[in-house]
Amino acid sequence: MNRNIMKEITPLTDNDCFTIFSRTKKVFDFPLHYHDEYELNFILNGKGVKRIMGNSEAVIDDMELVLVGPSLYHGWFTHECKEENITEVTIQFHKDLFDEKLLNRNQLSLIKKMFENAQCGILFSQETIINVADRILKLKTMSGFDSALELMSLLYDLSVAKNSKMLSDPGHLCKDYNYKNEKVEKVFEYLNKNFNKQIALTEMAKIVDMSEAAFARFIKKRTGMSFVNILNEIRVGHASKILIDSTNTISEIAYQCGFNNLSYFNRIFKEKKIVGPKEYRRTYAGAEIFV
Repeated sequence: MNRNIMKEITPLTDNDCFTIFSRTKKVFDFPLHYHDEYELNFILNGKGVKRIMGNSEAVIDDMELVLVGPSLYHGWFTHECKEENITEVTIQFHKDLFDEKLLNRNQLSLIKKMFENAQCGILFSQETIINVADRILKLKTMSGFDSALELMSLLYDLSVAKNSKMLSDPGHLCKDYNYKNEKVEKVFEYLNKNFNKQIALTEMAKIVDMSEAAFARFIKKRTGMSFVNILNEIRVGHASKILIDSTNTISEIAYQCGFNNLSYFNRIFKEKKIVGPKEYRRTYAGAEIFV
C-alpha cells in the first residue's frame, strides 16, 4: 500500500449507530485515506474540488454525493475550487449496521447490492442529490431512534435511485487483516473495556494463556500490528470521540484514555489521526454524534 495513504481511525464507537459531521470550510486538506466504515459524503458549493476514489480521479461539480465502502482509499482536495463557504456533511456507519441475515431478505436486496457496489465508490446523480439534500442536512438535527430510522430510509432511497455510477475499478481496497480468531477477539474486547487503565503485555499474555514472546508474535501475525500499536489505536479512537463530545481539556482526555504523558499522547494522536488533538477538535467542532 502506498505510504501516502493513511488509515483513518474514525470517532465511531461500537455503541454508535452512526456519526455525522457537518462543517463549512474553505479548503480540503485531509490526506488520501481509508477506514473500516461506510461513508456517505455530501458536498455543496464544491465546484472545482478534485475527488480521488481508488483509481478514479475527477473534478467535481457544485454538488456531490458519494457512498464510500470500507477500505476503499479516497479523498477530496481543494484543487481549482475558489468557493469560501463549502458545506461538507459526512455520515459514517458500521459495516454491520444491517445484520447480514437481514440484508439477505428480499426487501433489502437493493441495499445489499448498493453496499457491494460501494466497494468501488458510488456517485449519485444530480437529480438524486437534489431529492435528498434537505434530508441529509436535516439528519444532523435529529437524534435517537428517529435519526437511525431516517438514515436507513435514506439508504434505501439511494439504493433505488437511478443513474448512479461506480467510480473505481475493483481491486483498489487497502488490505484489512482477518481478526476472526477467538483469542484476538478476547484481546480486543478486553482492551476496549479497559483502555483507560495501564495494561501491560504480561497481563494480556496471561489472559490468552500465552508467554509474552508467544503473544507478541501471535498478535503481530494476526493483526499486522504490535500490541502497543493496537492499544494506542483503541485509545486514540476513544479520545477522538471525547474530543468532539465534551469540553474536557486535552490533558484530561489524555489521562481519561490511559495516556500518562501528554506529549506522548499528542504525538501518537497526530500519528494516528494525521492532525493533532487541538486541530482535530477544531475541525469537528459542532459535529453531532448519534447513537
